[in-house]
Amino acid sequence: MKPISVGIIGTGKYVPEKVLTNQDLERIVETNDEWIVTRTGIRERRIAADDQATSDLAYEASVKALESAGITAEQLDLVIVATITPDMFFPSTASLLQDRLGASRAAAFDLSAACSGFIYGLATASSMIQAGLYKHVLLVGAECLSRITDYTDRNTCILFGDGAGAVVLGEVPEGRGFRSFELGSDGSGGQLLKIPGGGSRLPSTADSVEAKQHYLKMAGNDVFKFAVRVMGASAEQALSKAGFGKSDIDLLIPHQANIRIIQSALSRLELPEERAMVNLDRYGNVSAASIPLALAEAVEQGKVSEGDKLLLVGFGGGLTWGASVLVW
Repeated sequence: MKPISVGIIGTGKYVPEKVLTNQDLERIVETNDEWIVTRTGIRERRIAADDQATSDLAYEASVKALESAGITAEQLDLVIVATITPDMFFPSTASLLQDRLGASRAAAFDLSAACSGFIYGLATASSMIQAGLYKHVLLVGAECLSRITDYTDRNTCILFGDGAGAVVLGEVPEGRGFRSFELGSDGSGGQLLKIPGGGSRLPSTADSVEAKQHYLKMAGNDVFKFAVRVMGASAEQALSKAGFGKSDIDLLIPHQANIRIIQSALSRLELPEERAMVNLDRYGNVSAASIPLALAEAVEQGKVSEGDKLLLVGFGGGLTWGASVLVW
């Protein structure tokens, strides 16, 4: 039986209306625009409204992705939501999204791999389609990171924002679609990026809330060093698996965490800046939503053409990393 070629057949994105600029943060915490831009490249980020949860952002991006793919929600076989900020522990955000979309035939589950979650989701979804289990899979990266950000911590509050990106995966013509995946984890670095409270290790109590154990904690310098190392290495390994060289890449779509990390990856891959999709100046780090949001914008802006070779690469808490090469 001939192998199925699996690719992305639709994209969509959504960001909340509220904008939080560096100047706004100057009034909240001891920082300034120049310091933030120089060290991160971020100028503003989006913040969900009080009545918006992760599933709401995911829904808006999903509607656009389904429209882009030219299919209805009833044609979906599976819904996956990659997120570290689910609406609640359970039911899954994917199940809530499945119901709201009217995807009555679809199975649904959440996937947790932090900022690498979307790449992990791509590998999972494409494998299921290749195995013949499903025909159409909706994969969404969606986050409300503002809900887990401590706005008295100037080292983390400058980085994160809210948003969602969605893709529909399905069969594509031979010669197109995913060519390789490179996934990894180093749990020994798990303590470097975490939310300590709220789980079975440290259940929610008045004391845990008072101690701010339910906010994101990050050892910034250590995570930066890790990111610089694995972004380039995993990208090279994914390229090698796909049988491509660095010069074959038409567009790099990296996790949008820090402009210096992206520049380091470009240098290692010997790519000019114009071959990278960068939007972190407007959205900041949106964790699992980062790569699909950037991909959807690249498609919107006409930066992706049929036959282009795309390299998607990210890293995140876990510590985790992931890269994928596909032909559009």
